[in-house]
This record gives sequence, C-alpha cells and structure tokens, in this order.
Amino acid sequence: MRFGPLLLGGEREDFLANDPVDVFVIGGGINGACIARDAAGRGYTVTLAEMNDLASGTSSASTKLIHGGLRYLEFYEFRLVRESLLERETLWAAAPHIIRPMRFVLPHHAGLRPAWLLRLGLFIYDHLGGRRKLPPTKSLDLTQDEAGKPLKPQYSRAFEYSDCWVDDARLVVQNAVSAAALGATVLTRTRVTSARREGDLWRVTTEAATASREFSARLLVNAAGPWVDEVLRSAISGANSQNVRLVQGSHIVVTKKFAHDRAYFFQNTDGRIFFAIPYEQDFTLVGTTDRDYEGDPGAAAISREEIEYLCAGTSQYFREPVTPSDVVWAYSGVRPLFDDGATKAQEATRDYVLKTDSGGDRAPCINIFGGKITTARRLAEAVLDEIGLLIGGRGKPWTASAPLPGGDFAFDGFDALVAALRNQWSFLEADHATRLARLYGTTARQILGAAASPAELGRHFGANLYECEVRHLMANEWAETAEDVLWRRTKLGLRLTSEQVQELRDWMADAQIALSVPGKRVAG
Repeated sequence: MRFGPLLLGGEREDFLANDPVDVFVIGGGINGACIARDAAGRGYTVTLAEMNDLASGTSSASTKLIHGGLRYLEFYEFRLVRESLLERETLWAAAPHIIRPMRFVLPHHAGLRPAWLLRLGLFIYDHLGGRRKLPPTKSLDLTQDEAGKPLKPQYSRAFEYSDCWVDDARLVVQNAVSAAALGATVLTRTRVTSARREGDLWRVTTEAATASREFSARLLVNAAGPWVDEVLRSAISGANSQNVRLVQGSHIVVTKKFAHDRAYFFQNTDGRIFFAIPYEQDFTLVGTTDRDYEGDPGAAAISREEIEYLCAGTSQYFREPVTPSDVVWAYSGVRPLFDDGATKAQEATRDYVLKTDSGGDRAPCINIFGGKITTARRLAEAVLDEIGLLIGGRGKPWTASAPLPGGDFAFDGFDALVAALRNQWSFLEADHATRLARLYGTTARQILGAAASPAELGRHFGANLYECEVRHLMANEWAETAEDVLWRRTKLGLRLTSEQVQELRDWMADAQIALSVPGKRVAG
C-alpha cells in the first residue's frame, strides 16, 4: 500500500525552505481548502497550514446541506440565496459521491408563517437560481403521502422542495486532496504563531509537534474561520480584530424516526427553523440551534438546554416524541458570521466579506469573514480575483467544471458505481459497497485494489472498516488519529464499540511508527 508523498525530518525542512510561495493560506476548513485548490490549479505556488485536522472546526459541524437558504429570503439576502442556489447543481456535478439531491417536506403550521408566504418564498426559490436537474416544489396531502405518517395528525398539508445533502468534512478533505495533487503543500496540525511583513514578503512562523519553521510568501490569506480575529490579534500584530460574531450551532443525532429518504423542514414556535434529516441509514439528524458564543471556539459543546430545545421542537411534529434518551451523538460548532450588527444571532448575515490589507510596497493580506459551505467555491473565486489584482493573475476560473477526486462519474450514476464495485469485488456486501462509493467515489477502486476476499482487505476493525481503508486515509488524506478516521473521514464512530475504537487507535499508532510516519506530513 502506497503511503503517499511524505517528506520526513530534515528533508521536509529543506523542501519548505526554498523560494517564497505565492500564497500562504491559514486555515484548513472549507474556505481555506477551496482557495488552496483554486490557486494551485491556476499555477500559483501554495502552502496551507491548519492547526488541527482538516475540517476539525466549523466545517464538520454544519447541518450538512448544499442549499440556497430558504429562510434567508425573509432577511432579503437575495444575492446570497441566488449564488447559493446556482451552486447546488454545480457542486452536485463535481462531487456526486459526497453530494446528493434531497427532497424537503415543509409542513404547514397555521399558527406560524402563512401558506401564501411559504408558496411565494418557494416560488422565488424555484426560479431565482437556475434550477435544471433538481425537481420543482409541489404541494403534499400528508393524509395520503408517506411523509405524513411520522407526523401528528394536525399536519395535513405540506410543501416539498429540493436542495442537496453533503458530507461536509469530506468536501473539505477532497478539496485539500485536489489542491495537493495540483502541487499545493498541505500541513495539518501546524499552528501559525506569527506573520510579519518584511518588505513585499510575509515571514510566517509555524509550530508543529516536532519543530518550529519559517516560511515566506508573497500573499497571506487568513481563512481561519472562527479563529480569524484571533489570528489577527495574536499572529498579525496591529490588525483590526473585531470583525466576526461567533454563533454556536448544535445538532443531535437520534435513533431513526422515519423510514423514507426525505428530510423535514420544521418551524418552531419561536420563529426559528430546524431540520430533521435521514442520517447514516439508521439515524436522524436534528438541528440546528443559533446562539451567540464567547470563548474558545474549539471548546464549544452542546448544552443540556440545546438538547432539550431540539427534542421539544421535533416532538411538536412527530407522533413519537423525541427525548434526550434518543440521542446517540451530538456535535456543536461555532460559525464565524460577519458582525453586521443584527440584534439576534439567527438574523446575522450568512454572506461572506473579504477585507484586503495592502498598499504601497507592503505584502498583501486577504481576511475572510463569514461564508458557508454552499458558497465556498464561489468565495474562493472571489479571493482569486483579489489575488490576481494584488500579485498578478494566473489562469482563469476552472473549478466550476472540474470534478473533485472520486467524482468523475455522471451526476446520476451513483447506483451504477455501486453496482460496478460489487461486480468487480463480488464479496462486498451492499452496505459496504455503498459506503465506499459514497465516501470515495471512483477512488474506492484504489482502496480495494486487488483484494479477492474480505481477508485480503486487511485487519477488520468493526462495522465494515478494514485496514486497507485506514491505510488509504493515513497515506492520502492526512488522517493521524482514530478520531480523524471515525468522525471526519467517515462516521463509523456511530457504530464501533469503545473497545474497537481503542483497537483502531493502537493500530494506527503502531502503523505510524512502523512506517516511520511522523506526526507531521506534507502532501503535494
């Protein structure tokens, strides 16, 4: 099994000490990964540094939707909604393994938003963003439709519309993998401790587990997400550091509450909305909350109050009440919304804002505030426009028509891919083939290799996780811990026992030692 383009010890230091790179990106969330990919594909030299694992912050704590943001219409965010709607089918075509269309059922509640307002909003939603492949909105009679069965009998009418579901953490990783394949250097678990200007260059100091190093770059991109202001305060001295409003969003995963494959869009009595989404075959994902947050974004955790809020809101709709005892997993993330002065957290803009710090002969810096997963690719294009103005343009926009790794098959060809995997590797169970296709697309073939039986997939860690997959993640996707594998590269943490998790943790530690893989790795 190939363990990727790894550079070890002094070799790595010499490699990184060469000429200045064009672009140094701080942050390995969705924005940073998309910018690194786009820039590398245009011919810029790029280094990205992430202080933890890729997608370990906000970008793995979303509601996992590629959507226009129906509720944003209430706040007149028409530009953001249009851009987001246009992106749905672009992203689906680029990554049909980790993105799939989903229908959303919005029950009408007489005491909240009136039916005419919902119809108007959905009409705009259908026609604002160039929908081509996704089916349009329609009305449902919940007394006759399967979607009405899990709901209380007072919900007799609903609207059904289209958006897309995404594996958010994998979207980040796939962009980083693509960036590395195009020549970018991707450094995980590498914190930027200082960035200072020396004439027309940045001198960037990083700290990793084994060493501190210095890089030089023509341009700095601060894409640190909820830490963007912290980077400005602590690493880039003298910079304005009051730009974002931190908003905590929490989700719960509960035992499966309905059998069909559609999601629900619910309105709560306080005016907020939340979703109930089919999740990992056997579960239902419920979220999100919205409340202002203070403190270290990395310490965010769901509160008992938030769990009870989501359970109570969902129980207003489902016949079977949702209780805290149903919760099998919960996660919480902090969104770095641009501080536009909104009174309530849920009213703060979800749009992104770019601020450029440059002038004269000073090395330029682009700071990114806000944004969301759906618009990250477009955000990257906007950043590349700025980069072109600041240090000279290279190449043209290209990511709208380029598949992500593993996504080189037809947007409607997922079932055919699963069938092809099972035909070539006949020992694969249907759920195993489906999971591999959903996570890796056509790259699943590289993981399975020449295996002719389950025994040839290597050690079995539980569920359908085998050694060959873990080796692939370590070699090609910067996975270093069991948590990286189980909660960001896959969601098998929902299925493995504590003993199996420990077995995986021990095996990965031994594998890194045996293969002389240090804590730091460079892919490129």
